[in-house]
Amino acid sequence: MAGHNKWSKVKHIKAVVDARKGKVFSKIARELTIAAKSGGGEPDMNPRLRTAINAAKAANMPGENVERAIKKGLGDLDGTVMEEVTYEGYAPGGVAMLVECVTDNRNRASSDVRIAFNKGGGSMGSSGAVAHMFQRRGEIKFPVAAVGEDAMMGYALEAGADDVSMDEDEYTLYTAPDKLYAVANALRERGLAAAGAKLVYVAGTIITLTDANTAKAVIKLYDHLDDLDDTQNVFANFEIADDIVDQLDS
Repeated sequence: MAGHNKWSKVKHIKAVVDARKGKVFSKIARELTIAAKSGGGEPDMNPRLRTAINAAKAANMPGENVERAIKKGLGDLDGTVMEEVTYEGYAPGGVAMLVECVTDNRNRASSDVRIAFNKGGGSMGSSGAVAHMFQRRGEIKFPVAAVGEDAMMGYALEAGADDVSMDEDEYTLYTAPDKLYAVANALRERGLAAAGAKLVYVAGTIITLTDANTAKAVIKLYDHLDDLDDTQNVFANFEIADDIVDQLDS
């Protein structure tokens, strides 16, 4: 999505609100658990876990919470087993959505996602319904204040990134999925600490919403899905036309 688009601002504001509500901790904890489960508990040997630990530190997550989440992933604590599952569906206006969940109850997660789609005027699809519209990529974010634009472009391409975009707040670097952590590490060695590094789904074709009511409905559904207890990430293939921006706050 274009960096100047209203939707980018909406997501940025939502991230700030989520941080205040403590939702960031729960999402980081789930990522720590899954990272440890999939790659082991040694950060030096598990780039995904190392990145999650860095995110936890940046969010000032208590150390005991980090340790507990990692132990949960390693099976050192009695209790539930977490798994990753992705659901697909359509929002109003034909917008495609992918919902990544980390859950200890697949049936509950599926039911919650289906209800959210139905209440939001959309529909949940079967596996493969919209996934073909997205490409799996690595995404790394840096604050604009970290380095100048020309320098960031040079460093990113030298490190192996495929693309760099920029808005007034941050740089976003895209990589091949298997190069995500290598690129992040190369930039870290240059003294550039990433604000975030994760695998994402990037839409191949973007739908531009030109009707304010449809845009409001899509954002409302996005928020509902993102607020579900098991949701880790929501990806969608829309942007919002500039001429209806002012109507979104009414």
